[in-house]
Amino acid sequence: MFRAAIALVLAAALALPAAAQERRPSHCIAVADARPGMEHVVAASWQAPLPAHTVRIRYINHASFLLRTEGGMNIVTDFTGFIGNTAMIPDLVTMNHAHSTHWTAHPDPAIPHVLPGWGETFGAGIDHHLDLGEVLVRNVSTDIRSAYGGVEERGNSIFVFEMAGLCIGHLGHLHQEPSDAQYAALGRLDVVMVPVDGGYTMSREAMIRVVERLRASVVIPMHWFSPYALEDFLDGVSEVWAVERPGTSSLEVSLATLPARRTVMVLDPEWLTDG
Repeated sequence: MFRAAIALVLAAALALPAAAQERRPSHCIAVADARPGMEHVVAASWQAPLPAHTVRIRYINHASFLLRTEGGMNIVTDFTGFIGNTAMIPDLVTMNHAHSTHWTAHPDPAIPHVLPGWGETFGAGIDHHLDLGEVLVRNVSTDIRSAYGGVEERGNSIFVFEMAGLCIGHLGHLHQEPSDAQYAALGRLDVVMVPVDGGYTMSREAMIRVVERLRASVVIPMHWFSPYALEDFLDGVSEVWAVERPGTSSLEVSLATLPARRTVMVLDPEWLTDG
């Protein structure tokens, strides 16, 4: 009955006119069926049109990604103020402040939506739930290590983007394994961007446990400071997860093309350029 209900919801969403650009319902807080193998790994320009109900994920640098919707909405994660030689102004940016490589104090005032992952006062945290039609953006706060061995409660945000029927998560500068309540608030993620540095955030073993608990189908490594850190993470998962190296900075993914087996997609960081 549950699967039939999900099918009815998705069928109704497909019947909407394309121009409306309404959000296809996601299943973040539900159990999703297994999906066929991934087919949409591309080397297309980040500006190229997208098929229906598809999201393009472009690895820019470090922990910054561009999420581009079918309707042309541009979202940048862990925005530092520079994304490349482009005149594009994102529609929305998210930031975390564990380190200066994850945020800027001076985002372009032309950006319509700037979502910091921390509160106005130390330890206050912040809660976001922003519905932009094509995309619903929400966050779950986690603690981070602060200077001199202290802790800043709720100083980091895991951002979740519900778009095209998918649940896409960015772990930010995650320093702790989420609690049961935090996992429940996150729900199941289809795609997750994971820091794999092995120490600045969390150990490889702890990060693997987080991915397993989130039940993500697609894992995109980020925040690796050297090939050694990346390869160490891949060595730790290659026997149980599939690993693909498409040799590109972009991935196009849809609900219909999620892999049945958890797959690590190693994207090559590349700054955005126009043209």
